[in-house]
Amino acid sequence: MTKRTNGNFILLRNVSFVVSVYRPEFCELLWRSVNPSRFITSSVRRISMATQNRPKVYVTRRVPEIGLQILSPHCEISQWQSDDPVARHELLKNVSGKDALFCLLTDKIDKEVLEQAGPSLRVIGTMSVGYEHIDLEECKRRNISVGFTPDVLTNATAELTVALLLATSRRLKEGIQAVADGSWGTWKPSWLCGSGLDGSTVGIVGLGRIGLAVAKRLSPFGVSKFLYYGRTEKETAKDIGAEFVSFDSLLEKSDFVLGCCSLTEDNKELFNKTAFQKMKKTAVFINTSRGGLVNQTDLYAALSTGQIAAAGLDVTSPEPLPIDNPLLTLHNCVILPHIGSATEKARSAMSEVTAKNILSFLKGQDMPSKLI
Repeated sequence: MTKRTNGNFILLRNVSFVVSVYRPEFCELLWRSVNPSRFITSSVRRISMATQNRPKVYVTRRVPEIGLQILSPHCEISQWQSDDPVARHELLKNVSGKDALFCLLTDKIDKEVLEQAGPSLRVIGTMSVGYEHIDLEECKRRNISVGFTPDVLTNATAELTVALLLATSRRLKEGIQAVADGSWGTWKPSWLCGSGLDGSTVGIVGLGRIGLAVAKRLSPFGVSKFLYYGRTEKETAKDIGAEFVSFDSLLEKSDFVLGCCSLTEDNKELFNKTAFQKMKKTAVFINTSRGGLVNQTDLYAALSTGQIAAAGLDVTSPEPLPIDNPLLTLHNCVILPHIGSATEKARSAMSEVTAKNILSFLKGQDMPSKLI
């Protein structure tokens, strides 16, 4: 008789079958000699101990599956099973006692949340490139590491920025409405004429990864000149022949003004009444960075009075934008529901990087994309 054990498994079926068929009187004796309860009890104990020792991760939303697949073999996962944001009271309840937090841009991770999590919380992974929703100073004070997803959504956001610019400047919103409501009549030489990119000057506020990617995609449209403004000059600006200028100069000279910078305390409502007054009356303003970059009351005034020609927004403040917001009444304002990174490839990559950030930290390794 051969008895073989492998981890938590005992292979007895074949032996028992042979003995029961040919020598039934030995079957009970064989079973007693093996004593399977000893192995089963030991296996259950090992499984129980392994489960108890696995780090606990709370995921605040339904996310692309790849992130969960990375974490689940190593972690005990609990998750808010909805596409909508987790309610505040649910977040506070479920974060308690967790070792790691997998969150999104819409989750406010402040002192209250960190306090409720307790000392077990060691790492936060946010499935976003933005991190203004996290109290980084409080995280530093508590020695909590934070990871984000800075590179994987660059191409998707750049594509959306170009699409929004074209939709806004070529008045697609009005054209679609004309088809839908029957106001589309005979061809008219000057009907629905918009601004083209050919020979234009494009000003980019924030020539980072996304800003540069947008410029490279716009260049083949025949853009005559790129201007950019930011904290410092960029070596990569040479790739597109862009000129570093002051903010005022960019506003005054650009046919298209693009907000592509991250939101800080210093640039909050950077695009306000004063800024819009310095733009050309034919200027088209596009913002795919953060809603807080724009004073929306001033933008409405600029658009409704003809101070600037048009605006396209993929981000607003707040989000979602209330349906009675006056910006939604304007024919020359195109607003999208923050879908800059909304490609299957980009969102899956964001989930993957977030999970890898968390798991790398828990394993004592360097995060692929670490904030603090």
